[in-house]
Amino acid sequence: MKSLVVAILWSAVLGSAARADSPGAPVWHYGSMESASLGIGAPLHGAVPFPATEAWNKDISKAPVDPNSRNLIRSIGLATGLHPDFGSGTYDGAIIGIPYVVVSNAQPDVPIKFTAYGSESDKGPYPVPRDAPIEGYQPDGKAFGGDRHVIVIDKDSNRLYEMFSSYPQANGGWDAASGAIFHIDSSNVRPTAKPGWTSADAAGLPIFPGLVRYDEASTGMIPHALRFTVQNSREAYVPPANHWASSDTSVNLPPMGMRVRLRTGYAIPVGFSRETKAILQCLKTYGMLVADNGSNWFISGAPNPHWNNDLLVAELRQVVGANFEVVKMVDIHKP
Repeated sequence: MKSLVVAILWSAVLGSAARADSPGAPVWHYGSMESASLGIGAPLHGAVPFPATEAWNKDISKAPVDPNSRNLIRSIGLATGLHPDFGSGTYDGAIIGIPYVVVSNAQPDVPIKFTAYGSESDKGPYPVPRDAPIEGYQPDGKAFGGDRHVIVIDKDSNRLYEMFSSYPQANGGWDAASGAIFHIDSSNVRPTAKPGWTSADAAGLPIFPGLVRYDEASTGMIPHALRFTVQNSREAYVPPANHWASSDTSVNLPPMGMRVRLRTGYAIPVGFSRETKAILQCLKTYGMLVADNGSNWFISGAPNPHWNNDLLVAELRQVVGANFEVVKMVDIHKP
């Protein structure tokens, strides 16, 4: 484990790739998608969105605790356990998790029509394949609703395209409620955004960088923060978030972008699976950010046939809200 920690520290210094000394340890390529494979749910082979110094990739294990941490955690649920909002197979007929597709610069751009938040969206066209997977899709072809996120990573241009409430059209284009383009190779992750703009996510954040993915968890390490949902949020946001999704002004509710981490004293059970231990170590080192309204303590991730659903649920539910603390918030933005 010590050599793995050293690898991450070196990545912060070099800002490109990190290699641990032990055989088989991950190599992380920050700010470049060059190593990623192509296709739906493709492995990234160590590619990590954004430079090592960007907020998603910063080690916050020693950052100060917010003075209102206890009340904020209580609002999410002290006795409520974590839950994986991702997995293998289907639940109620729908895939479990938020899917994505990796394309090259050979993927044609198609027109995008924004149906709700066009004034806060990055204009198209986007390189979205006709068969791009949609969050919530049902393999049996039945109609489905939900958030219908679509995520496309262009590995050659280092651009991330995300859409909300997405519907393919007969002309090859897409209708979407909103959309955003993120620069994977820059700390200025969305240079077009203005303060208060939404994205494909309620918090105005990119979705993909905060997903739990099997290709990372199976190595025993996840080198970035995760995203999670809360039932009740505040009418405020804290960077790196850029938008709120509530009218409640209570200071005891979490603003979008609030980061929590597992307490230093929490001992990760040695009997847990390799994947669960990777998730929990990630939550100690990088934490997770409030990204949307939803079920309390639901962690977002990408579907993969190798996830063990029963094991993930059984292990993660043992880690409850009381095991977490809020990282000190500064620069809280309000209406």
